[in-house]
Amino acid sequence: MDELSFSLKTLCTRSGEGSFGTRALRQRGLLAMAQDLKAMGYRLPDAWSIRGKHINALVSRWKTAGLSDQTVRNRLTWLRWWGYQVGKPGLLPKTNDTFGLAERGRFSGNKAKRLEGPALDRVTDRRVQLALKLEAAFGMRREEALKFRPQLADKGDCLVMKASWCKGGRSREIPLTHPKQRALLDEVKALVGDGSLIGQGRNYYQALKSYENQLVKAGISNAHGYRHAYAQWRYKQLTGWSCPAAGGPTVDRMTPAEADRDRDARMTVSHELGHGRLDVTDTYLGRRFAPRNREAA
Repeated sequence: MDELSFSLKTLCTRSGEGSFGTRALRQRGLLAMAQDLKAMGYRLPDAWSIRGKHINALVSRWKTAGLSDQTVRNRLTWLRWWGYQVGKPGLLPKTNDTFGLAERGRFSGNKAKRLEGPALDRVTDRRVQLALKLEAAFGMRREEALKFRPQLADKGDCLVMKASWCKGGRSREIPLTHPKQRALLDEVKALVGDGSLIGQGRNYYQALKSYENQLVKAGISNAHGYRHAYAQWRYKQLTGWSCPAAGGPTVDRMTPAEADRDRDARMTVSHELGHGRLDVTDTYLGRRFAPRNREAA
């Protein structure tokens, strides 16, 4: 193993960010990047030696090899993590536009779903019921809802989500803006105490299996739609109008002040969902610009 690979492996081993699967996938991806850099003649002594020219060389190599834009975007996520770990959070631009990648997650229809009472009634496991409620009320992913520990996260006016609960090891804050959110947290706390919805005597994978089985039996598909619904609710709360996915206006129909408000709201929603990029919000909220104005976007 060369010096860069050893350094990256050590960096990954010391970090507890993300689930076991996320950490393993990230490590494999970064070690493959180390081999790509070596093949291109870059012999970095350690992970801290990464520079912008190395990023550009990697992206160029991947695109020349014919990798899909989605695959390149995933690898850029690992590179952003690498930069953050070595104290270079600005190593990569915040968006992928610089690299000439196609738009991520183009809007393909409104996938938002409301969590209705009849669906919940068909779920017999109360822990799974509460996990679904957390997804709908806070935009959590299923893994986050199961691993979430309210006694640790609840700071009164917001939830501080630990990196180890979140996809990609990205911690974040989710504000409490509605009384129903507080009532739900109290309900979860009453059941789990200082624990999580995984429950004692089970690990995450066992809890996930139970979650999946319960949803199949209840006839619930695409629970991720509850997260979409949260995003749309928060957007309307922040702007005062519905998002394009729910019939609201696109930016080309807004005043400059409204367009600024739209952008700020989308960035807020993106951060609360655990992304942090503007382009991601098209998937949840609908395109910012009408299709005929895409070039202007």
